[in-house]
Amino acid sequence: MTTSTSTTIQGTKIQLKKLTIQDLPVLYLLMYGDPNPEYKKWDAPYFPLEMIDKETYISKMTKQLNDGLDSIYLIQTQDAEPQTIGSLTYYWEHEPSNWLEMGIIIYLPEYWNGGYGTEAIKLWTDHLFQTKRQIPRVGYTTWSGNHRMVKVGTKLNFTQEARIRNVRTYQGKLYDSIRMGMLREEWEQSKSESTPTPTHNGGI
Repeated sequence: MTTSTSTTIQGTKIQLKKLTIQDLPVLYLLMYGDPNPEYKKWDAPYFPLEMIDKETYISKMTKQLNDGLDSIYLIQTQDAEPQTIGSLTYYWEHEPSNWLEMGIIIYLPEYWNGGYGTEAIKLWTDHLFQTKRQIPRVGYTTWSGNHRMVKVGTKLNFTQEARIRNVRTYQGKLYDSIRMGMLREEWEQSKSESTPTPTHNGGI
């Protein structure tokens, strides 16, 4: 069963935790601790990783969080002491028409292929549809070299809405850009076909 509060979303393998100022040193280390991180080979590797020093990063992100930034959640393990293994984001492609996109990174390779990313995207999709009642669709963009992200979308019943061929170059080879999406009515149908959500009394 999935439960949520204003700052955490509980799953089975993982929990999603809203980013706070206290989390910034950990997130910085995951993102920039290695100048050539393994995760970057899959996370849009055709764009270079733009390094930033820790003090500048924390100062910049602290200001954004104090200004109300709510678009980043951490992916954490369900352990006695949860370990941060990744992050989820959303951003507006075009807010006036309620066009919202999401992103995900699992930074630690030992957590790839273990179902963590699949559960994270499922929880995040539910959260976005539940909290942003105006959006008609949720989606993400990946590339044909990232087979895991394409497979996850298919597994979660996202539709491959576009495939722009030979527009991403990595290590001298051409790849396609792939856009995956799910409509609100498709999400609602999938929820109605799953186990009914228990009713909650007294806010518990």
